[in-house]
Amino acid sequence: MPEAASAPAVRAVIGDSEFDRDTAVTRREAGVYDIDLSAGWTIISAVNGGYLLAVLGRALADTLPHPDPFTISAHYLTASQPGPAVIRTQPVRTGRTLSTGQASLYQYDDEGNEVERIRVLASYGDLAGLPDDVRTTATPPPIPPLDQCFGPQDGAPDARLPAGGVPVDGSSAIAGRLMLKLDPSTLGWALGAPSGKGEMRAWFGLADGRDPDPLSLLLAVDALPPTAFEIGLKGWVPTVELTVHVRHRPAPGPLRVAITTRNLAGGFLEEDAEVWDTEDRLVAQSRQLARVRLG
Repeated sequence: MPEAASAPAVRAVIGDSEFDRDTAVTRREAGVYDIDLSAGWTIISAVNGGYLLAVLGRALADTLPHPDPFTISAHYLTASQPGPAVIRTQPVRTGRTLSTGQASLYQYDDEGNEVERIRVLASYGDLAGLPDDVRTTATPPPIPPLDQCFGPQDGAPDARLPAGGVPVDGSSAIAGRLMLKLDPSTLGWALGAPSGKGEMRAWFGLADGRDPDPLSLLLAVDALPPTAFEIGLKGWVPTVELTVHVRHRPAPGPLRVAITTRNLAGGFLEEDAEVWDTEDRLVAQSRQLARVRLG
């Protein structure tokens, strides 16, 4: 599979990259963790939901006896802001092959009161211990080679994609931390001619060249521009609920992410995502419910 056209000369490694530093949590006591949410993973002024899921996923990996998220479901209660946060985790059940836990992330309002931002329930296991038997009808998404796709850094020369990658007011700091190259057939929204199909496909990686792992898959499912843009809508599309299934530890190299929306009704839409690695394995799936602003 092709490498990123703008890959860094020195690639970061898992455990020593910007993503690892910015998702690192500090254990205050059993089940209580502190973190300073980085402004580098924001869209406008809100912290990206996939980054938040990776933060809580890291805290749960420290709490539970198994290393890898198998399924993790998050309800986003209020928008998270960059700055200090507290995570509280609790084991729910521990078994031989799976352990289940819950976690919540809190920040403080202007009066110093705790505000719960996100609540998660997750089951963890060991991806390395799964059998190799795969029986599937799923196929990798049809994305052109990486050098034929476009990202935020390609916007200025040819007007393919707006700076920051999203047609909303304000900055998108997260764009500078990702290697994101979108399939041109899903870029109609950036040219003022959305397809109406509700599809988004892209090559995905981290800007510093760090290879993917199970925690970064939690970011990958929520890092592309919203499918709402290809339906012809603009503006912020906040996540209400997001569930991710991690199916395999990904191979090194860029991921392919495909997201589809089939139904927008009552101001809400679903986004179904698939993530494929360089060995043509389906390594993660997700579904989220998101709110859109109509009219």
